[in-house]
Amino acid sequence: MANDFNQQVIEEFRANGGKVGGMFEGGNLVLLTTTGRKSGKQVTSPVMYLKDGERIVVIASYAGADHHPAWYLNLEANPSVTVEIGTETYQARAEIVEGDERDRLYARMVEVAPGFAEYQAKTERRIPVVALDLQPA
Repeated sequence: MANDFNQQVIEEFRANGGKVGGMFEGGNLVLLTTTGRKSGKQVTSPVMYLKDGERIVVIASYAGADHHPAWYLNLEANPSVTVEIGTETYQARAEIVEGDERDRLYARMVEVAPGFAEYQAKTERRIPVVALDLQPA
């Protein structure tokens, strides 16, 4: 179940063809729907993304919290996800990116959204990077 803040962002995203205001205004935002690892229910989360060739990349920063966001734990358990970008919906398979590629992609996200540098500095965990290969729904 999305919290009130996320639910408002999700509703605004869907009502405005993928555009939202507030802290996400002007950023690349995707709605990522995972299957709850415990509940089995569909859970949607708004997440910033960047394009990397034919795929998109999301960062499991959780604003620098010391634990992973639920959406990340869900896709670890079931990497089949649904992605909404603008007014388009895609099926995707999530792949956790490791090593030098992870570092390169994280650095690219920091260039686009400098707050991600602060998130990594706030936590001892290595924030995961996830690549999503999109297929039309």
